[in-house]
Order: sequence, then C-alpha cells, then structure tokens
Amino acid sequence: MQHKSLDEINGSVDVPNVYESAFCQKFLAYSGPGALVAVGYMDPGNWLTSLAGGSQYRYQLLVILFTAILIAMFMQSLSIKLGVTTRTDLAQAIASRLPKPLRIVLWLLNEVAMMATDLTGVVGTAVALNMLFRLPLLIGVILTIADVLVVLFFLHFGIRRIEFIVLSAILIVGIIFAIEVCRAHPHFTAIMDGFIPRSVIFTNHSELLISLGIVGATIMPHNIYLHSSLAQSRRYDEHDPKQVKETLRFANWDSLIHLFAAFIVNALLLVLGGTLFFHTASLGSLEDVFYGLKNPHIVGSLASPLMSWLFAFALLVTGLISSITSTLAGQIVMEGFINIRLPLWQRRLLTRAVTLVPILIIGFMINFNEEQFEQLIIYAQIVLSIALPFTLYPLVALTGSKKMMGQHVNAPWQTILGYFLASVVTGLNLLVLF
Repeated sequence: MQHKSLDEINGSVDVPNVYESAFCQKFLAYSGPGALVAVGYMDPGNWLTSLAGGSQYRYQLLVILFTAILIAMFMQSLSIKLGVTTRTDLAQAIASRLPKPLRIVLWLLNEVAMMATDLTGVVGTAVALNMLFRLPLLIGVILTIADVLVVLFFLHFGIRRIEFIVLSAILIVGIIFAIEVCRAHPHFTAIMDGFIPRSVIFTNHSELLISLGIVGATIMPHNIYLHSSLAQSRRYDEHDPKQVKETLRFANWDSLIHLFAAFIVNALLLVLGGTLFFHTASLGSLEDVFYGLKNPHIVGSLASPLMSWLFAFALLVTGLISSITSTLAGQIVMEGFINIRLPLWQRRLLTRAVTLVPILIIGFMINFNEEQFEQLIIYAQIVLSIALPFTLYPLVALTGSKKMMGQHVNAPWQTILGYFLASVVTGLNLLVLF
C-alpha cells in the first residue's frame, strides 16, 4: 500500500471553507509551501552566477534572470497540479509506472542530486562561518552536522511554523540586500534597461556562458519533487471539484508570489554586483564579494565591515534554512521511489553524513583552499544539471496524461510548452557542460 507523501505533513493544515469569500484569509491559509520552494532558488549557486553576471556585464543579464524565473514558475505550476489533483508526489507518480530496476536507478540518480543540493548548503554555511568568525573551513564543514538539531527543532513546531520561519528568513535576506543595493545608489534607468533582450547576450561567448549558468542554477530537481508534496499539506477533499479547483488556485498564487520574491533577491544580488564591482573587480567567489565590500579601492566610500558582515550573515541564513527543504525533498524521493520511510531527523543525518565524505576528501586534497573549496558549488550544479531531464520530462508527461490527471490534464499548448522548456533547459545545461 502506498503511503501518503510526507505523512507527517500531508493534510495537516486547515483551510477556510470553499464557499467563504474572504480572499486574504484564504490566501494566508494556503501561503507557505511556496516559501519553502523559493529558498531553493536562493542557494549559493544562484548567488555566484548572479554576482558574476553583474560584475562582468552590469545589468544586461537581468532579462535572463527574469526569463529563468518564468520557466521555473511554469514548471512549479505543473508540479502543484500533479500533487493537488492526484494526491501523489512526483516520485510516487514516476515509480508507479516503472519496473523495480528502473525505479532503483532513478532513485539513486535523484539521491545523488539531493546530495549535490545538500553540498551547496554545506559549502555555503562553512564559507559563511569562515567569513563571520574566521572558523577554518574544516571546522565549519564538521559543524554543519549539527544542523540536524536545527531540523529537529523546527519540525517539532509543525509545518505551519516552519513555513513562517522560512518566510522570515527570505524577508531578512531580501532586506539585507535591499539595504546594500540602496547604499550603492544604482542607476534606476540602467536597471530597467537590463530587462530589454539584447542579441549580444547570445553572440558574446563568455556572456552566453554566464547566462546559461544563471538558467541552470535556477531550475533544480529537488524543488519540483518538493512542491508536488507540499501542495498536499492543506486539508481538502480531492473528490470535491470545487475544493480541488480552489486549492490549485491558491497554491499557484502562493508559488508565484514567493518565486517572484526569490527573483527579487537574485536581481538585487546581480544589481549589487553590477553597481559595486562592474569593471572594478572580478568576482570568482563569494569570498571575493565579502572582502570587496569592505575594500575602498573596489567599492569606494561605501566600503564598510558592516556591508561584508550582512552579506555573510545572509549566506549563513540561507545555508541553514536550505537544510530543512533538502531534508524534506530527500525524504520524498526515498519514500516515493523505494517506499522506505525514515524519521526526518534520521533522513537528515543520513544525507549529511554521506554528503560530507566527498567534501572532506576533496577538502583535504586542496588543503581547504577557500577559492577552490567554493568550486564545489559549481561541481554540484553540474550534477544537478545531469539529473534535471529525468525530472522535467516525466513531470510534463505525467501532467499531460488524461488517465493520470483526468479533467486537470494539461492543455495541448501546456504540454508542448513544457516539452519545449524542458528541452531548452536541458540543452542549455549540456552547453555549459560541454
């Protein structure tokens, strides 16, 4: 018998009756899963590509960032529809249509992707601890094991409070970067000009590579799996068409608003890079940004330790919060593909322990050199890009199946667009790789 997706959370949040008319009350009740997903769009991989894009091409790549988030919004909407209308998550839906050997292969592939996602959190947290407290990277990496306590602590309060904590973290990070951008005094007209597509983006090889990196860092497998499960956290009757329709409506509103917030954070990072570091510094690492923000030779009179500290603190917050979402996504994959259920704290400990092995081995090989250590984030992005097609294509195929989705099956244009976008993202990732 198939278990409910994330049984501890599934159907655990009450929502207003479908016939009540207060939009705001309903929106607040459904709001939350989008915040947990949005955190995945603000990981260190996004930070690196956004800052690098700004420092090298000022605001020109804002249009690429905006396009990437639009693609993400569409894919997340398909994930929501699958979860809400079928009461199964993407892992369960894929597994139910495959023989056992293929299920195991896909499970292993996705487990590697989950570890790659976790790796970016480990590296980001360790780098942030090094920036803030001068802790050696080795100590910072080992200390990340303790984030299982963070997960345990948060999960004790239930999914609703976790959603509030994550939303608060997004607001904190957004406010920090808004303050830094305001202090930098960017040119508003030039920023708006950055949303106009330019042919040079595609004709300049290095600019194209960074553009591909921005798109590749934005769409990630774990967010697709996560949303198909979290969309089921609200209590509704899947046999009542009106309740299903309303759940879909508000779940999509929740997703769109929080993903737009994630876009704003990444856009602020790109603008920060374009305003302070354009033609003054080459940003090859997060460390370059940290030291650059307090170097008057790079950012002029705006240089201050406070700017650097706020940047590092925002990195630490996102690293810690991402441990919650990567734990939930890992559990979804394990339950869905091979039907093994672990307490979430055990799942967290297992993922983190396995992730630390390659990090420590590579760390010792490079003597924990800070700039080389951060390159692990790039390698993690490569792993995620390899796993991505095995998430996007099944998602489009399943939501385009009349047998699976019933009256909520994709319209023909949605299926065509879904396959087109999946092919574009896959192709872009392959271009970056080769």
